[in-house]
Amino acid sequence: MVCYNSGEQELHTLIASLLGSLRVLKSSMQLSSVVMSLVDNSENHNLKLEHFGRHAEELESLGVELKLIQGQGNVGYGSAHNLVIRQSDADYHLILNPDVVVKDDCLSVGIAYLETNEDVALASPYAENTLGQKQYLCKRYPSIFTFLVRGFVPSVLRGIFHKRLAVFEMRDLSEAAPADDVTIASGCFMLCRTDKLNAIHGFDGNYFLYFEDFDLSLRLARVGKIAYVPKMKIRHGGGHSASKGWQHIKMFVRSGTRFFNTHGWRFFKQQ
Repeated sequence: MVCYNSGEQELHTLIASLLGSLRVLKSSMQLSSVVMSLVDNSENHNLKLEHFGRHAEELESLGVELKLIQGQGNVGYGSAHNLVIRQSDADYHLILNPDVVVKDDCLSVGIAYLETNEDVALASPYAENTLGQKQYLCKRYPSIFTFLVRGFVPSVLRGIFHKRLAVFEMRDLSEAAPADDVTIASGCFMLCRTDKLNAIHGFDGNYFLYFEDFDLSLRLARVGKIAYVPKMKIRHGGGHSASKGWQHIKMFVRSGTRFFNTHGWRFFKQQ
């Protein structure tokens, strides 16, 4: 989990949901060890391990070690995750945003899927926003025009581009069964095989924010498949970078330019 000036209550909610999901996972398989790493990219260091004392008893009962990593400054989302990825020898690694809540059977469903599908490197979940509306975390390769539509076309006019957005957001994926032909998965929740993450050396640290998950997905797809597992469910509160102000738009454009320079430009054509 990587956070930047995140509220304590948001983190408590996430950790509580993870512990609930780990409890269900532990009932279905033996867990040798679990490390829960919270990487704090903020400069003020206001977060302390003792702030999470309310979870201490359950952490201990489940054999979970909670680590707080600080002092590196705001190194960016991907580089912060790499601080943990590159030191891990775990079988599986879960990449998480702080604004996620996982359902009780989320981890047991996801791990069971990866256990029986050894060619899959990354599993992406079914997600809803805080209003209960489905979020489309899986994507096809993007075009510049599609990003302009998603970010700047008013919602009342966006219906004109419904088909284009539906193709990009892979809305044709079945909700009844997993699909292992996903192109790109959202970085808010990526359940990965650690050896596959290490095989590609984790995130590209040249991305400070935005598109690091697109880049990671495409590079992971060279060493394994990316799957959508709809029975693995989360709630996610993020997104909408275009509404966060000009600073975020600048970061989005800068990272997008790096992504397209690396993987190939598409101005209009859909996949």
